Amino acid sequence: MFRAFPYLYDGTVPYEEAYLRTYLDTEDAVVLLARDGDAVVGASTAVPLIHETSAVQAPFEHSGVGVEDVLYLGESVLLPQYRGRGLGHAFFDGREAHARRLGLGVTAFCAVQRPEDHPARPAGYRPLNAFWSARGYMERPDLQTTMDWQDVGETAETPKPMRFWLRREEG
Repeated sequence: MFRAFPYLYDGTVPYEEAYLRTYLDTEDAVVLLARDGDAVVGASTAVPLIHETSAVQAPFEHSGVGVEDVLYLGESVLLPQYRGRGLGHAFFDGREAHARRLGLGVTAFCAVQRPEDHPARPAGYRPLNAFWSARGYMERPDLQTTMDWQDVGETAETPKPMRFWLRREEG
């Protein structure tokens, strides 16, 4: 699913296994699955920001938002044929409830920033900004980082600008 625009991620199984190790090794991490019978059709992850990489933590260091108060929402992926059924909301609901259980006051995620004229941008592409805003997330242009990965069709990793979205949790 991450091979599609806007991520265009051309990953490897060994890289993914190493990446997912953080969620297995962190007691307060959460992985939510959407199933259709025995088939997994989507997944969503979150981990307290204190367990994330320095690239993910760094933008928060001088932001007034302490890394110790943030649940970082990692991936949320869903097969296309299962979208529009409320499962994306269920993923956010589950991760936000997890933040409250942990006593964390902020949920945050970052999204890749691709130019409007990117050659791989499909006709009619609609970013998820309206969905995220409707859930109470605020785009924070002041909180940015870069992450490196190899795009589909490329031969090497390149840096990608990433922007954070935040929401303050209640109760």
